[in-house]
Amino acid sequence: MPENYEGYLSPFSTRYASKEMQYLFSAQNKFSLWRKLWIILAESEQELGLPITDEQIAEMKAHQNDIDFDAAAAYEKKLRHDVMAHIHAWGDQCPMARPIIHLGATSCYVGDNADVLILRDALRLVRARLVAVIKALAQFAEDHAAQPCLAFTHFQSAQPTTVGKRATLWLNDLTLDLEEIDFCLSTLKPLGCKGTTGTQASFLELFHGDFEKVKKLDSLISEKMGFAAAVPVSGQTYSRKTDSRVLNALSQIGQSAHKFANDIRLLAHKKEIEEPFEKNQIGSSAMAYKRNPMRSERMTALSRFLISNAQNGAMTAAEQWFERTLDDSANRRLSLAEGFLCADAILSLYLNIASGLVVYDKVIEKHLREELPFMATENILMDAVERGGDRQELHEHIRVHSIAAANAVKMEGKPCDLLSRIAADPAFQADEEALEKALLPENYIGCAAMQTKEYLNTVISPLLSANQDSEVKAQEINV
Repeated sequence: MPENYEGYLSPFSTRYASKEMQYLFSAQNKFSLWRKLWIILAESEQELGLPITDEQIAEMKAHQNDIDFDAAAAYEKKLRHDVMAHIHAWGDQCPMARPIIHLGATSCYVGDNADVLILRDALRLVRARLVAVIKALAQFAEDHAAQPCLAFTHFQSAQPTTVGKRATLWLNDLTLDLEEIDFCLSTLKPLGCKGTTGTQASFLELFHGDFEKVKKLDSLISEKMGFAAAVPVSGQTYSRKTDSRVLNALSQIGQSAHKFANDIRLLAHKKEIEEPFEKNQIGSSAMAYKRNPMRSERMTALSRFLISNAQNGAMTAAEQWFERTLDDSANRRLSLAEGFLCADAILSLYLNIASGLVVYDKVIEKHLREELPFMATENILMDAVERGGDRQELHEHIRVHSIAAANAVKMEGKPCDLLSRIAADPAFQADEEALEKALLPENYIGCAAMQTKEYLNTVISPLLSANQDSEVKAQEINV
């Protein structure tokens, strides 16, 4: 952790985001990429006949990563232009290459193309973390596929489901997020070399009116960056719709994580499922007995930030004037970097929680059995009709008994005695022991267990098989 106690430090750097994601948005990576792009430009221009020597390119390569940040800062203070500052600082290191650095290009050549390279690497890291979470949740769903539990609609008791089936709901959200990330990666294109207003006028001048060479330069640069093609048309920048699309995909992850974390917080309140809790962890400075769901709470907090951050991309894309305006720059420095750092932090938390969920079987069973008599009444009614009862009269009896039993629970704090009331009613012709035997939880979960196994086999297993090479190490969670 940096030792700076008198200046603001981003929590993403000091507490939340991984070193891998922080590096992608670091000054070292950004400006090394600028230099890489200037080298690509020089190599490509040389291939197309411009008088650039091998010695100039070799000199540039020799100093791609040893950036003199102090010199660049001094130049920027004087010039008030970050790209020109780095051109001058690098030119001091590369005197032979100085005359041809940035030849024909505008600032967005390095700025936008470097951003696309960073976005690609960051999306790949997010993708790997998503796959890791999906793998952990899939194991949890498989382990608990047939374990009955009380389901809720409106956070009111509803028909039972299984613990594993509930986990498939979390899983399915993440598979949708993975599709969005893959779409962003598959459609991501660099700016290429388009010039100051997107007309490539400077490059047409360099190549003496040869449009084919101008097009070839654009394609060569894109290929050297690892892309099939650059954007087909642009102003000075690539369309900020790209940023909006990416931030929306990250927002989707925030939405999924928020829903999962809230579910865990509610289940922790009910003492059914909890997030990992370390041996010496303190839940409260005052209440020593507490086990607050700290990780899940942090996930919801970070997710709110990530969800709202998508607005930055939308507003920036909407605000662009004609071929270029600079009011996007300061916003993008914040929204893109912190969006990815936030998504990285959220998914690291998600993996930590999903890999260590604690399930309290007996509590789950207790809660289910408390509600099961009410849910069994339809089966009890149908059985009584088979014995010769009148369906409409029996329905009224059950309604009256259910209200009375619920009032006893809510107003008097008594255990549910619905089955006793029904057994004592001669209209049903059934004793309490027979009714109790009907209350097997697995009889009330419908297809939940089978749905879970089918979902894991048909959707998740192929997904994980296709991503066996997607490895990412779990991050230590800082408190």
